[in-house]
Amino acid sequence: MNAMADTRADGSGRSGLVLQARDLCRHFAKKRGPFDRPAVLRAVDGVSLSLGRSQVVSIVGESGSGKTTLARMLVGLDRPTSGTLSVMGRSVDEWQGRNRTGLATQVQMIFQDPFASLNPRMSVRQILEEPFRIARAPIDRSPGAIDARLALLLQNVGLTAESLERYPHQFSGGQRQRIAIARSLALEPAILVCDEPVAALDVSVRAQIINLLKSLQERLGISIVLIAHDLSVVEIVSDDVVVMYIGKVMEAGPVETVYRTPAHPYTASLLASVPRLRHEPREDPGSRLRLKGELPSPLAPPSGCRFRTRCWKAQKICAEVEPPLAPVGGNVRAACHFPERSHG
Repeated sequence: MNAMADTRADGSGRSGLVLQARDLCRHFAKKRGPFDRPAVLRAVDGVSLSLGRSQVVSIVGESGSGKTTLARMLVGLDRPTSGTLSVMGRSVDEWQGRNRTGLATQVQMIFQDPFASLNPRMSVRQILEEPFRIARAPIDRSPGAIDARLALLLQNVGLTAESLERYPHQFSGGQRQRIAIARSLALEPAILVCDEPVAALDVSVRAQIINLLKSLQERLGISIVLIAHDLSVVEIVSDDVVVMYIGKVMEAGPVETVYRTPAHPYTASLLASVPRLRHEPREDPGSRLRLKGELPSPLAPPSGCRFRTRCWKAQKICAEVEPPLAPVGGNVRAACHFPERSHG
């Protein structure tokens, strides 16, 4: 991961950081029954990450790990319970309220389901014009200039200007996601947060959308936070990877290093469950690497290490002491009392 850095007057960090999160928490009060006291659901519980210019950082983990909640905080849709978050060197708190539209010019989100994220009553033209209207962006609003700008947005995602007068129901799932991506690019943000952007699409078009995002990142210099289940996709497109489990980061570091020699047993288990990766885990992916049992409830996570109830390495200390996220070599950090340390 990129090191934390001080900020400069131009809003970017000395190492080119565009986003920094420190100890982010998002907790919810949940009642189990009508006469019970509310329990605390720790959806995100002390997550730190940083994102550099033109970098792709992927966040992986099972459903219920807190990935989407983290994504919503990164774009300002949810306020953290505690912790700090800065975008382009400015605290997100400064972007709230009247300046909320200012945050939208810096970071945009691409949602999982293009069938739900596009208003079916709006034409593509209206969908693409909406960000300019909401943000009150200072652009040339003459008809010719607007048409040229919208046509360029569509061209960037592989669609033609003829699409402007059509409606979402007239497009396939992959085309709808391309329209959603075009909308997210309208205000020329520095950061895209993509929450499972291909999960709702047919397998045949998933690679096309992933290739499109990677192409946009390379051509436009956009930084991307990618929430994903498909670990093979993460390996191909990412610079760094963050592995989450029940609201906590288990491992983080350069994707090539983490995939080649995972330090945390949970990471090794995830990788062992995916066939035909370029790099196999260092240990033989036998039965002990396979995930067993169900994900514990975030309302009552295990004491100590949250993964210990499913871990083949678990010992007494794992139930008594929560392991810190600490360096294990090779720019990798892992939250484990018994990590693998073959990263050089």
